[in-house]
Amino acid sequence: MVKIRSKKPLASIQPPSISIMEILAMAIAALWSNKLRTALTMLGVIIGIMAVIAVTSVGQGVQAATEANLQNLGADVLQIRAGAANSGNISQGRGSATTLTWSDAQAIASQVTVADTVTAYLEHTAQVVYGENNTSTTILGTDTDYLAVNNITLQSGRYFTEAELTEAQAVAILGATVRDDLFGTDSEAIGANIRIQGQRYSVLGVANEKGAQGRENPDEQIYVPLTNMSARLVGNNALSGIAVQGIAVKVTEQAHLEAADFQMTNLLRVRHNIHPAKGDEDDFEIVSAADLVETLTSTVGLFTIMVAAIAAISLIVGGIGIANIMLVSVVERTREIGIRKAVGATNQAVLSQFLAEAIAIAAAGGVLGVGLGVAISGIAATLFDFPVVIALWAIALGVGLSFVIGIVAGVIPARSAAKLDPIIALRSD
Repeated sequence: MVKIRSKKPLASIQPPSISIMEILAMAIAALWSNKLRTALTMLGVIIGIMAVIAVTSVGQGVQAATEANLQNLGADVLQIRAGAANSGNISQGRGSATTLTWSDAQAIASQVTVADTVTAYLEHTAQVVYGENNTSTTILGTDTDYLAVNNITLQSGRYFTEAELTEAQAVAILGATVRDDLFGTDSEAIGANIRIQGQRYSVLGVANEKGAQGRENPDEQIYVPLTNMSARLVGNNALSGIAVQGIAVKVTEQAHLEAADFQMTNLLRVRHNIHPAKGDEDDFEIVSAADLVETLTSTVGLFTIMVAAIAAISLIVGGIGIANIMLVSVVERTREIGIRKAVGATNQAVLSQFLAEAIAIAAAGGVLGVGLGVAISGIAATLFDFPVVIALWAIALGVGLSFVIGIVAGVIPARSAAKLDPIIALRSD
């Protein structure tokens, strides 16, 4: 008797499984065969991720530079600015009125307990001439404590003395840029005579290069005795004493800034006969470098959020682009899908391939976007002179977002491909 072996029913026969590496290989091959379409599909993701990295880096670089400038400006320094003058009912800006005097600064130095060093200053723009060279720059009338309060040091020569200040001597200290414009070297500058508004001044020293500090650049300034400037260059004396545009106060400790602000406000109100209870407004303004930096940091933060929102929109657009292209790809490759399913490919295998293609496009776009973002950050830092700060979390976020976009954008096209009927798909042209 012949035994007939039983055969397994067709329904129990399982198609061979496909490894993840094989799925990736097929996805990459499919994408490589349509290089232009793949590149254009990646573009939205590249721009979005690039913007996220670049904006984050530039924002943090500007913040780091701002914090460094805070140290240069003096985190323990308060600036008192004179009130604003009005011409034809138009404000001329803070510091334009003669509401502060040198005697105010001297009163603060003697009566404000937490004040360490106090200096007053008066600014004026004038033409400076030496031989055939000339430049228009800021002349700063100061007292003997100005350099110490503002962390300015000399590279050669000396600063003027208390006696030269009292006698209103015609002496000057040059900023590094002014020295370069007029002389070229320190040896030529020290002891030379320059002319400011036609008045002769003897150069005593040259300050070390410091760089721009907000809207001002100490390297482009000339320092002369406050008494001399008031008498010979400006002549805007107040009714009592010498009018100044500002007073800088260095406190004993940074923790005493609030106490110094309170004490100086009350002292100046008494000296200027200001009564807030009667509705009088202060004719001065007290600010600190920390306040300026906080304002700037807040502005940079808002700008960063705004551009990051635009980058997020770009990422969404990129994801929609990937989904659209993948849906078009499903239509174009209907016959290919039918053949694969006819020879045993499961719905899961087809879904995995199309999902892998979408993820590969997004991941490649993410990597390129990160690279371009880092490159743009470096270029921007070099051009605008701030430190390069690349946050690892931003890179991780960029790469992670690209994978998420790939998965989200690839699900619908992949499901559409997997659900195709092989008979109908094979009939497609």
